[in-house]
This record gives sequence, structure tokens and C-alpha cells, in this order.
Amino acid sequence: MTRPYRIALFALLFLMIASLAIGGYDKERRDKVKSPGDALYGQLELLGDAISIVRTDYVDEVDSRKLIYGAMRGMLAGLDDYSQFMDPQEFEEIEFETKGEFGGVGTEISLKDGILMVVTPLVGTPAEAAGIKPGDKIVKIDGKLTRDITLNNAVGQMRGKPGTVVHLTIWREKGEKILEIPIKRAIIKIKSIKDAGIIEDKIGYIRLVQFQESTARELDAALKKLESKGMDSLILDLRYNPGGLLDGALDVAERFLSADKIIVSMKSRVKDQDAEYKSSGRFTHPDYPLIVMVNEGSASASEIVSGAVQDNKRGLVLGTKTFGKACVQTVIPLKDSSALRLTTAVYLTPSGKLIKDEGIAPDIVIPLAEPECDQSEKEISADIFEKVSGGKGEKEETPFEEQLKRDNQLAAALNLMKAIKVYSRGK
Repeated sequence: MTRPYRIALFALLFLMIASLAIGGYDKERRDKVKSPGDALYGQLELLGDAISIVRTDYVDEVDSRKLIYGAMRGMLAGLDDYSQFMDPQEFEEIEFETKGEFGGVGTEISLKDGILMVVTPLVGTPAEAAGIKPGDKIVKIDGKLTRDITLNNAVGQMRGKPGTVVHLTIWREKGEKILEIPIKRAIIKIKSIKDAGIIEDKIGYIRLVQFQESTARELDAALKKLESKGMDSLILDLRYNPGGLLDGALDVAERFLSADKIIVSMKSRVKDQDAEYKSSGRFTHPDYPLIVMVNEGSASASEIVSGAVQDNKRGLVLGTKTFGKACVQTVIPLKDSSALRLTTAVYLTPSGKLIKDEGIAPDIVIPLAEPECDQSEKEISADIFEKVSGGKGEKEETPFEEQLKRDNQLAAALNLMKAIKVYSRGK
């Protein structure tokens, strides 16, 4: 390649990358983080050489946009497990997801140490029905190894037309099992509140499964209904809640904190971008006892809420340690309708504890006991005949009675709440 041609190509490449990278992003903010010894622009010629070689020597003709998109995917994927480049279609899907409806199998996934991992199956989705669990490592999708896969590619492979099947090969560390799990895709519609009711003794229960635009409205409606039934204490279940919108987390924390309490703080590379979010006190519900339930499937916004409740001593956190994914991801649209999802800061709890990779440690650690599955067919038949004949099996159970039998964490939270109420009455 002649030097004049290389110089012209380099100049053209520089303009393309600069145009895409700037695309509406704050130039002043970008200038503040330039480091004196930054050799970025000196390395652009290297990238120009690589693109030139691919364009002239690759076996097939390659579209220029495909090359640039590929370069940006690699650039973002090399930063951390959460940053990513999104083409226009992927960006549109992300915007759609925040409104609570999207296509797929219903799993929140993440890359951790380069391994594709399930953060949690979303409640009421095909993934949950198929038995997918938090912490499952997805080693194959439709028979293809996920080694070195990007998050975008993984999401793309798991999505598809409703009714079609995707085959996941799962490595489950507990028991050291490799599982082949077929999952039928469906349109996933997620509501923020999955369950809400009075368990017993005026103890309310709300299961919040995702933080969305509608979360505050749904929570207010659920609280109003339970309070009208005489609720005087609340168990807020954030288990298997993968997070969602920051605004949703702030709105939920607002409902339980008095004015001027720190909910979460944000620390970034650029000091003037640091932020601290405090409660306004406008939405506070009665100062009744509160227990927040979490587990390894609780991430991001769930960790913000549980951390705020814990550090402000507003209530107790019960369950197992959370996932540790609370980092700030800013979606930056580019001029061609693609976008960058960039990790721009980390979240800290009100006391200054880092959430990312650390998670929230519960005040009371209660591991989830695996349900027993050794009931014989004879016992099952006996239950059926008791119900038919009007025996004790016909006794109508309360909505939460069956759940309490198989959910030792909820049972522990209920017993703890009863103790708190007795102690409060004594005081």
C-alpha cells in the first residue's frame, strides 16, 4: 500500500471513529479525562492498517459499517463484563425492555470472569418454569460453546420467535451437574409486583420482581390496598430481582425512608459527575417494621434498595448475599441510532460500602433449603382421596400457607417479624 493512500485511509478512519464516538456525548466531559501520556491517537494508525488489510485481503467483500461495529463491540467488551456496544436494533430492544415487555426465555444474564452466568430467571417466565437457577453457568447455546461470547451475542442467540425452542447446556456447581435444558421462547411480560397480601397477624408481604417505569405506581397501589386491610408490618421480597431502572430503586426506597436520608451515592472517574441521592420524605409510609428479603439473584437496583434500608437502619435484610452488580451504566446514543452502554460509575451504599463485586451481606443469613421431593405416589394418592372424601385434606389453606411450607426463608422472615412486633409492644 502506498504511503499517501495509507495517510488518506487513516484520516478517513479517524473521522469515522471520532464521529461515532462523539455522537452527542459531552465533549467537555471527554476532555476532562484525557491523560497526558495517552497514546490513543498514535495507535489509530494500527487500527487503520488492520481495517485496510481486511478490506483488501479478506476472502469476501466486507461492509465498512460491519467492520466499525465489530471494532466497537470488541472495544466495549474489553472494558468490563457490563459495558457493550448496541447496534440500532439492539438499542431499540433495550428501550422496549424497560417498559416491561420483550421477547425471549426470561433470564437476566451477565458475564462474570468471562463466563456467561444467570443472574436470575425472571419470575413467571419460561426460564423459571424450566428450572433455571441463579448462578447457573451457560456453557452452550444450541450446542455452541459460549467461550469468549459477548453479552450481545448471548442475548441475540437466546431470543427468537415465540414458540421456538432454544437448548441451553448448564453447568450447575451445586452437585457438579451438566444439564441439558430446552426452553420454549415466549413474549415476556413483566409486572413489577408479583404477589401482595397479608400473610397473618397483619403482616404484609410484597414480592417485587423488577424495577421498571411502572414500579412506583404498582407499589403505591399494593401498599394502599394492604394498609386498608390493617397491615402494620411488611416483608418486602426482592429475591431473584435482577434490578432495572435506577429511578425505580429510588422510588421504592423513598416509600420507606424519612426525609434527607441517603439512598445511594455514585462515584465516577470525573469528580463533578459524582452524585448523592437522598429521600425527599414526600412518600413515606408509616414507620412500621420492615424486613427485606434478598438472595444471590438480587442485583443492581435490588441491592440499592436493600443497602439503603440496611444502612439507614430502617429495617432488617434477611436471606443470602446478593449478586454484586450495582454499577452505573449510562446508555449513550450515537448519531446512527446505535448506542454505547458504558459503565461510568459505581454505586455505594449510604455508609460508603462498594456494592460492585461485593454485594449486600444480610443482617440475618438464612440459606434457602431445597424442597423435599421424596413424597411417594401412595402419599400423593392419599392426599387426593382425603380431599374427595371430605377428610382433613379438604381444609382450605390460606394463600401463603403452602408457600410457607416450602419456603424456609419466608417462614424465617415471618417468625422474625412476629418477634419484632412482640418486642415493640413490650417497649
